Amino acid sequence: MLAAPAQAGVEATAATATPEAPCARPVYLTIDTGHMGVAPLVADVLARHHVKATFFLANERTQAVGGRPEGSTLDDAWAPWWKQLAAQGHDVGSHTWDHVVWRADVGSHAGFTMQATAGPRKGQRLHMSAAQYCEQLAQPAHRFAQMTGQPMRALFRAPGGKTSPALLAAARACGWTHVPWTPHGFLGDELSSERHPNAQLLERALKNVREGDILLMHLGIWSRQDPWAPAVLEPLITGLQAKGLCFATLRTHPDFARVGPAPR
Repeated sequence: MLAAPAQAGVEATAATATPEAPCARPVYLTIDTGHMGVAPLVADVLARHHVKATFFLANERTQAVGGRPEGSTLDDAWAPWWKQLAAQGHDVGSHTWDHVVWRADVGSHAGFTMQATAGPRKGQRLHMSAAQYCEQLAQPAHRFAQMTGQPMRALFRAPGGKTSPALLAAARACGWTHVPWTPHGFLGDELSSERHPNAQLLERALKNVREGDILLMHLGIWSRQDPWAPAVLEPLITGLQAKGLCFATLRTHPDFARVGPAPR
């Protein structure tokens, strides 16, 4: 739980964030954490094209990038980067602390089988109660507020998009709202680059993305040999803008605009 003085700082800083421009035909770019190898490039492209996005944060392993050593996405080396994004007005939600993937429900109200894909228990299958899953959601919010002085909203994306009705109910009970992506919004940056080359993914997105779609990309995927963002992100943004679409955060989405700050 944040102490009262820290919360006061959160409110003051949030008020100074760059306001979001009106958007008549929006699409919603959402960006999950990853190895961060493309994070500086992504931030530069978004800034140059005046695009605001919604980021979902987990504490994942990172590459050495821009003088930062190998570490994790929410460590001290990356804190100034997140603080700058927050000040620019991007929206932020949770992706669970250890990037835990739902595998199964356990009995009736007995919890869940989860698999950690980050952190000290990476690769392990874990039994989590509803309360433990809620703590996984809350940890990125606490860390984000500590790094930036701003509150995370009570939005989350389950890693891999894998959920069950019971998992979503448990998250709602502790104050969290899940954000999926739309079918045409799956940009494919986590797919094999041999079977799904960048040019093909760009062409598909420009053809299929429509107003109202929630788009999904990552800040670097370890398994993709030909990185997606350097080749696709900028032409995707300019191509969709040329079709009359504009980019907005989930703060303006009809299903998610009313979601408030993360539980403390």
